Amino acid sequence: MTTFPEGFLWGAATAPHQVEGNNLNSDFWANEARVPGMERSGDACDSYHRYAEDMDLLADAGFTAYRFGLEWARIEPEEGLLSRAELAHYRRMIDAALDRGLTPVVTLQHFTHPRWFAEAGGWLAPDAVARFTRYVEAVCPILDGVEWVVTMNEPNMLSMMAALQRDMLAQQASGQWQSPTVDNARPAQLPAPDVEIGERLVAAHHAARAVLRARTDAKVGWSVANRAFEARPGAEAKLAELSWVWEDLYLAGSAGDDYVGVQSYSSQWVGPDGVEPHPEHPDNTLVGTAYRPDALAMAIRHTHAVTGLPVLVTENGIATAEDDRRIAYTSDALRGVAAAVADGIDVRGYLHWSLLDNYEWGHWRPTFGLVAVDRATFARTPKPSLAWLGSVARRNGL
Repeated sequence: MTTFPEGFLWGAATAPHQVEGNNLNSDFWANEARVPGMERSGDACDSYHRYAEDMDLLADAGFTAYRFGLEWARIEPEEGLLSRAELAHYRRMIDAALDRGLTPVVTLQHFTHPRWFAEAGGWLAPDAVARFTRYVEAVCPILDGVEWVVTMNEPNMLSMMAALQRDMLAQQASGQWQSPTVDNARPAQLPAPDVEIGERLVAAHHAARAVLRARTDAKVGWSVANRAFEARPGAEAKLAELSWVWEDLYLAGSAGDDYVGVQSYSSQWVGPDGVEPHPEHPDNTLVGTAYRPDALAMAIRHTHAVTGLPVLVTENGIATAEDDRRIAYTSDALRGVAAAVADGIDVRGYLHWSLLDNYEWGHWRPTFGLVAVDRATFARTPKPSLAWLGSVARRNGL
């Protein structure tokens, strides 16, 4: 049997906007209402009210961790106006996880922002970092007992989403929406992350880290969307150039952190002209990416080489309607993790994306979850993969 280090975290992850429902004050909710071609999140999975049921599914299956997020747009619906009720709600979630023996991994910002923040200029506004820092200060009192905090989810994808936001008028005119996670028919049109915004996010992360270290006992880091790029012959210089824009700027920004979150799903080739779209193939996933379970180990090794930090796999999974394929993908991905650990890389845990089939940033069709959700009744139906991965967690090995 392949075993993992003692104390290795086994869990699954969700994001507030994708599962809670009715995130009325967020910028993404506003986009859903005005952009043609985008499906609405609506009630999502109603996890705002059903989080205890979700945590029970994890704990009963044998998992030891749950990654979930705090929604800034709920906590600060207007600038300077903090909701004590929402802070209490998220504290109840933390307590619910702890009561079930689940280590909470708490994300402070997962793609969405308060609408007022976006309308005031978003991350390019002069006081953007100060606004985010005030929000982090506001949530610190509810983080007692939380061991792991993710300041931001995938800042490299967030800066790319900001570039998409700039193109919103053109997208409205064309009647098309390009999800940051679903290729659809237009994969080549995803813009590269905006470096100026990326540098602002690094500054915000460092400011948040200072606050969290002063006011909590949590390990602090952020999670990076790892591209697992591979160079075609002769494209090594282009690979180095694009790796900085897409990923390494943010890995460099993790210097001084307690750990770095690795998030990987697939790999992509880089040719002399840039990143190559995933070619059509019958094995491609429901989001248009290549079936590449080996990408996770590639991402861990690259992240370790760049940062030298302990690694927590904060997301890894596959969009598929075939659960046996999910088990096969995850098995191979975990073998890659085990090999990295055997080579001396400090990997602290594995958090599967996602616990639930959820709203995939403009689309409902892609299913990543270990648990299916009926969108009319919100009934949760565990898939075989939940019990399988829970059994891996119980024995801490494959």
